[in-house]
Parts: sequence; C-alpha cells; structure tokens
Amino acid sequence: MQATQNTTYAGACDCHVHIYEDKYPMVPNVAWVPPHLPVAAYRQVQKALGLSRAVIVQPSAYGFDNSCTLDAVAQLGEAGRGIALVAPDMSDTELKRLHDGGIRGVRYMMINPVLPWSSLDPMAARLAAMDWMVNLQLDGRNFPGHEEVLKRLPCKLVIDHNGKFLEPVKPEHPSFQSLLRILDTGNAWIKLSAPYETSKIGAPGYDDVSLVARTLAEKFPERCLWASNWPHPGRNPPPSEVDLYDLLFSWVPGDAGRKRILVSNPAELYGFR
Repeated sequence: MQATQNTTYAGACDCHVHIYEDKYPMVPNVAWVPPHLPVAAYRQVQKALGLSRAVIVQPSAYGFDNSCTLDAVAQLGEAGRGIALVAPDMSDTELKRLHDGGIRGVRYMMINPVLPWSSLDPMAARLAAMDWMVNLQLDGRNFPGHEEVLKRLPCKLVIDHNGKFLEPVKPEHPSFQSLLRILDTGNAWIKLSAPYETSKIGAPGYDDVSLVARTLAEKFPERCLWASNWPHPGRNPPPSEVDLYDLLFSWVPGDAGRKRILVSNPAELYGFR
C-alpha cells in the first residue's frame, strides 16, 4: 500500500479520539483497562498524518465523569472539540459548563448501552437548543428498527464507524439502505472509521467494510467524516494509523472529496474556526 501520510490538508480533523490519563479514576469493572495515553501521545499521531484538529470522545471507562475529556480538549485549544457522556437528568447548568469547555455532543453507546433508548428523544430536544449532536454507536443491523426515531431527531446526529454492522453487509442490504435513508435527511453524518472492528476479511484492505465506506463516500460526501479511533481500545496489537489514513485515499478517489471529508465537513459540524 502506498503511504499517503505526506498528503496533508490544512485544518484536517480526526473526528474520534480517546484520551486516557492515569490521574483520572475509572469506573469499576471496565472491560478494557487502558495504559496511560495522554494528549502528548496522540500528538505524535497528528504529526505522522499531518492532522491539526481532533474531536475527543469520552471513553466509557470514565462513565459520566468527563474530566479527562475536558482536560484533553483544553490542551488542544481551538483545535479541539469534545463529545461527553452525560446522565439524562444532567442540569442545564452542567451542560453549559461542558459547552464552555468545548463539548459539542453526547455519546450514545448502544452496544452494551450506558444510556437507554428511551432517553434519546428528550435528550435530543435539549441538545438541539444548544446546537449539539447525538454521537451514536449501535449494531448497524438494527437501523431499520430505529430508523423513524433517528430520522426525526431535532438535533444533529453523528454515527460511528461506517454504521458498525457487526456482520458486514453489502450496499443492497435492508439495514444499509435504512442507514442511507437516515443520512438522506440532511441532519446526519457518518464517520468513515475503524473498519477493523467489524471486518471479517481483515487487513490490509478490509474489503468487506471498505465496500460500505466507499459507497457512503460516493453517495453522501457532504455527510462523511474521517476518524482514527486512536488508541483503538481493546486491540492488541493496534492497527497502524498510517494504514487507516491510507484507506481513506482508496475510499475517496478525488482530492476535493478528501478535503471535504477531512476539513470542510468537520469544521462546519463541530464549529472549528
């Protein structure tokens, strides 16, 4: 595979990064106990890929304590934004504090869920008033059952990892067609990211998931984002970020499309200036 890490775009953004700091306590019985992986370690990834912006996503290991994520966003300054994990009854005052700290959305992890589906509608109404987003991760095979709810959300919706179909699907599959209809609302975005989490074929090309990613980029370039998913929780050994970045260049053949996905779309969505 040809390395493309020397192809850089001013303002390019990695839209899904986790930061782990030893000084912040984790919730009991976490599924994966990460090593110390601070912002300084992630900056090496940014340097290797030529990226300048990042969205820090709250790890489930910290539960509702967003201190580590807020700290990471503060270290990144205007080049950083965050996605928090919040309890359904969080006060407006606390949401305002998170907003002032660079948070722009709430994470909904629906594989081993922390928040119930029943909290999504009322939370989305609160987020719409703040111009925040729901950052959703679910088994993509379940899109048809949630399609109508997701299409009518009043806030922006960002979907993780190519839809995260736990059994890779072809573009004509009903669950993938459901995802396309959600994106067609004009209020949803999707991350072209982490193919290793669902591919049955595996590296280097992840051909099954790459087919899905390529289709998404072709049909909805204005709705696509890119992310490394660094530091690849639970993966040992972890994949190469350079290889994952290279995949984007095979999914999106044109320079204009790549720049849109790496720069323009995240700048508009997350409010980078």
